[in-house]
This record gives sequence, structure tokens and C-alpha cells, in this order.
Amino acid sequence: MELDRILEDIRNGRPVLIYDSDRRERETDITISSKFVTHETIRTMRQDGGGLICTTLPYSYGKKIGIDYLVDIFIKSGYKIFDYLYPNDIPYDEKSAFSITINHRKTFTGITDNDRSFTIREFYNLLEKARDMDDTEAMKEFGKNFRSPGHVHLLLAHDELLKARRGHTELSTSLMYMAGMVPSATIVEMMGDDGYSLKKDLARKYAEKKGIYFIEGSEIIEWWNEWSR
Repeated sequence: MELDRILEDIRNGRPVLIYDSDRRERETDITISSKFVTHETIRTMRQDGGGLICTTLPYSYGKKIGIDYLVDIFIKSGYKIFDYLYPNDIPYDEKSAFSITINHRKTFTGITDNDRSFTIREFYNLLEKARDMDDTEAMKEFGKNFRSPGHVHLLLAHDELLKARRGHTELSTSLMYMAGMVPSATIVEMMGDDGYSLKKDLARKYAEKKGIYFIEGSEIIEWWNEWSR
């Protein structure tokens, strides 16, 4: 079964490509478990992806470490400007998955490939530890090891995952769940040379050249519906 081979690749630290949908962003993301992100991974994402490098986590984990969607944080801040900046006109979705940005406290500027990969791996380790902590402990551990703002963008998956939202955040996080990993993926959109996202057929060719899997979002949704019964 192809899913078994895909999940084994994920467990072994190999990237996969995920295409969301012709009816959504029409984008392909390079995707890897956050556990295995190295400076080489970040370099590849910069050079072969070119979009925004982000790290996902489930909403329940976000709640445990004390973070929320950035749009909700803005509203709760009370600053009037955020009444005007509210993103109520996203053409393909109702709400952005963006949360806060972070750097690990042991990084320098936070933007180098070494700094970002270290922040991401340590964030994965934090989520792994946080599963066995109460919320207050998890929040304190998070604050002890990370600062914000930073250079790693966190994305919160919807609390109902693919039942409610089918963006790259939920697609990649669901794959990590199915692989038995801490459900955090690091992703980046693949950009083309024409000023737009990389065309689907070119993304497929890239996957073939690199010997990695190209996965349709609809496939992940089908697998998830079966796996999560």
C-alpha cells in the first residue's frame, strides 16, 4: 500500500510534496516532520521551495503551551487598527492558520539555516515533552526555551483537522499523526519562475527527480477518514 511507504518515508526523515487542491490555493508544499529539520533542510526549502517556511502544530497543543491564532491575539490586544485589518476577504478560506513567530533562546539572529533548524527541532522536542505536562508546566517550559517574535512561523491546525479545514496546515499535520510522529510538520510553498506558485506538473517532475512522493490533498483526506474512524 502506497500510504505505508509514504508514512515510512516520513518516519525516516524524508520529505514529501503535498498539493492541496485545484479548488483551493493550487499550491505544492515541501513537507517534512519537524523532528528531522536540519540546516540542509532549510537550505533546500529556501532554494527549491522559496515560499514561507512554517512549522505546524495541532490546536490542542497550541492551547497547552498557551498560544492562539494570530488574528485572535490581535483582536484581544484591543488595538483599534486590528478591527480594520481583519482578514475577512481571504479568497480560498475563512481563517488564516498563522499563530506567533518564535526563536529558540540559544539562537543568535534566528534567521540563519542553523538557527531556524535548531528552533524547529527544539520546538518539536518541546511538543513531545508537553504531552506529559499540565498546561501551566508546558507554558513555562515553552517560555523558558523560546522567545517571540522570531523567525519561525507557527501554524495552528484547526481543532477538527480535516473535518473542518483542508489547508496544508491540516493536511501535513494529519500525515504526521498517521505516521505516529509528534504531529508537527515543517512546510514551505514551492514557487515558480513566472511569479506564481510552481505549476502542479512541474512539482510532480521535481518529486520524480528527487525520488520523493507527490501527494494530492484528496488522497490524504481519504486516508485520514479511514484512519481516524
